[in-house]
Amino acid sequence: MTHNDVNARIRAFLAPHLGGQEVADGDDIFALGYVNSLFAMQLVLFIEKEFSLQLGAEDMEFDNFRTVSGLVRLVNANTAAAV
Repeated sequence: MTHNDVNARIRAFLAPHLGGQEVADGDDIFALGYVNSLFAMQLVLFIEKEFSLQLGAEDMEFDNFRTVSGLVRLVNANTAAAV
């Protein structure tokens, strides 16, 4: 799976939660008020299910979840580790 594939799948999941707003890969979706802390659990569940990953405690850093770039990095790191 390519970086662009991961990015597109994450953006497709986030789109309904962004109220039609376009965000850059590095924009903090929590600080911008698009999502809240409860949404972080939805992100974890989405990442695990969508990419067939089992995230560990070491993956639960807030920086992994607040931007599209962070989410892509998280998926890529865990996908590489699973191979």
